[in-house]
Amino acid sequence: MTLWTSAEIARATGGDATHDFTVSGVSIDTRTLQFGDLFIALKDARDGHEFIPAAIAAGAAGVLCGRADDSTKAVVVEDVAKALEALGVHARLTRKALRIGVTGSVGKTSVKEALAVMLSAFGTPHKSIKSFNNHIGVPITLSTLPEDADYAVFEMGMNHAGEMSGLSKQVQPQIALINNVVGAHLANFENVEAIADAKSEMIEGMLSGSILILNGDSEHTPRIRAKAENADLRVLTFGHSDDDDVCIVSSNSHASGGNVRLRIAKQQIDVTLMVPGEHWFMNAAACMAVAHAADLPLRKAAIALRKIAPAPGRGDTHVLNIDGKSVTLIDESYNANPTSMRAAFAAAALRPGRKLALLGDMFELGADELELHRELAEPLMDAGFERVFVAGECMRFLMGAMSQPMRGGWSTKPQNLLTKLKGELRDGDIVLIKGSNASGVGAVASQLKGERV
Repeated sequence: MTLWTSAEIARATGGDATHDFTVSGVSIDTRTLQFGDLFIALKDARDGHEFIPAAIAAGAAGVLCGRADDSTKAVVVEDVAKALEALGVHARLTRKALRIGVTGSVGKTSVKEALAVMLSAFGTPHKSIKSFNNHIGVPITLSTLPEDADYAVFEMGMNHAGEMSGLSKQVQPQIALINNVVGAHLANFENVEAIADAKSEMIEGMLSGSILILNGDSEHTPRIRAKAENADLRVLTFGHSDDDDVCIVSSNSHASGGNVRLRIAKQQIDVTLMVPGEHWFMNAAACMAVAHAADLPLRKAAIALRKIAPAPGRGDTHVLNIDGKSVTLIDESYNANPTSMRAAFAAAALRPGRKLALLGDMFELGADELELHRELAEPLMDAGFERVFVAGECMRFLMGAMSQPMRGGWSTKPQNLLTKLKGELRDGDIVLIKGSNASGVGAVASQLKGERV
C-alpha cells in the first residue's frame, strides 16, 4: 500500500524530487528497513547520508536527504530533521485518525499498547512502534500514519523541560493522557513538581476543547488541571476517588491477572485483565477514560482489554528449562525507576514459588540515587524474594541494605552474575530481571531465553 508519493513528500517538506517514486513506510535505520521504505538520512552520531547505498541495497524505494546524485530516487531538502517533522505534520493535517497522546513517568509503553488493543475493537489503530517517543520517534509515528487509520496512539516521552511542548505541538492530540508523575529522570529536574510541569507541556499543543485525562490519585493533578482549564481543555480523571470520572470501586489480583470494577458515567463496568500486578488496574482505568473521552461503547472497550499482553521486557513471562530445572522468568529488563521496581516486586509476589531477582542500576535519579536504590530492600523483603543478585555501582548500596540471607551476589556487570544465579536455581523458581535499559540486564534475560545477544 502506498504511504507517500515523491510529489507529496516534496510538497510537505518543501524539497525537490529527483525522480517519481512511491513508498510504503519510513525508516531511519538500514538494519530494520523494510522493502519499499523511505530512508531518512538523519545526522546523529553518524551522518545518515553515509548509509544511503546500504538503504537502497536493502530495498529503500526512496530517500529523504540533504544531497543525492542524479541516479538516486530522493527528495532533497535543506534540513532532514525538520523535513521529517514537516512530513509528520502533513500527515496530521491530511489523515482522519483520532489522535491520542500518552505520557507519564511510568508505564507509557504498556498503556500505549493497551490502548491499541482496545481501539482495535472499534476500527484500525496506528501506534508508536517500540518506544518511539522522542523528537525522532514522534515524527516517524506521525509520518507513517496511514490514510485508513481510525485511531493514532502516540507515546510521548521527555527527560528535560521543553521537550514535551515540541512533541505535543507536532501531534496536537485531541485526547491526551498523563498517566502518572513520579521521580523518573530526576537527574534533569529539581524535584518531582518540576517533572509534573514538564509533563504538563502536553497542554501547549492541544487545541481548545480537546480532552486531557489525568491521574486523580496524583498530588500533582490539581496543578496540571488548572493549566488545562486555563487553556480551555476538558479534563477527565481516573483513580480511587468518588470524584473521579473513572472511579476504581474494587479490584482483586491473582498470579495471571485480576479483575477491576469501575464506575464511569453512572455505569458499573467490570474489566478482566490477563496481566498481573495492581498497577494494571490504574492502567485499565486510564484506558477506559480514553474510551469514555472518545465516546466509545464502554462495555465493548472493557471486553477488548482482556486481550492485553505484556510487551517484551515489560513483564512478559517465559517458562524455561535451565539445567534440567523448570523456571519462570519475568522479563522486566526494558527500563526501571523506583516506582516500576516496586510494582514489579509486587506483581512477582502474586506467583507461587521461591523468588529470586537480578537487578541492575536505575539511572537518571539525581542526587538521591544511592538512597533510592537502598530503599528497595524493604519492598523486596515484603514481596518474599529469598535471593537477590545486583549489578552496578548504585545497586551496591541495595546489597548493603539487604539481610545477609538475601544477598546473592554483586558485580559491576550483570553478565558476571549469570553463572552464580544459574547455580542457585531450583525447580519451580520465579526469577525477576529488572533494571534500566543501559544497565545491561536485558542481555542476561535474552541469554536465559536462549536468544542471540
